[in-house]
Amino acid sequence: MEFGPYAPFIAGAFGFTALVLGALILHGWRDGRAQKRALAELQGDRP
Repeated sequence: MEFGPYAPFIAGAFGFTALVLGALILHGWRDGRAQKRALAELQGDRP
């Protein structure tokens, strides 16, 4: 596939998108764990 003079822009856009999606996935995973801990604490399941 030939992107011509736009190759750096396209590669940068794909790289930035991958970085943002990775950050969103990581944030969701970490927040989900924190919410489970908070719920367990509120329910009294955790000392």
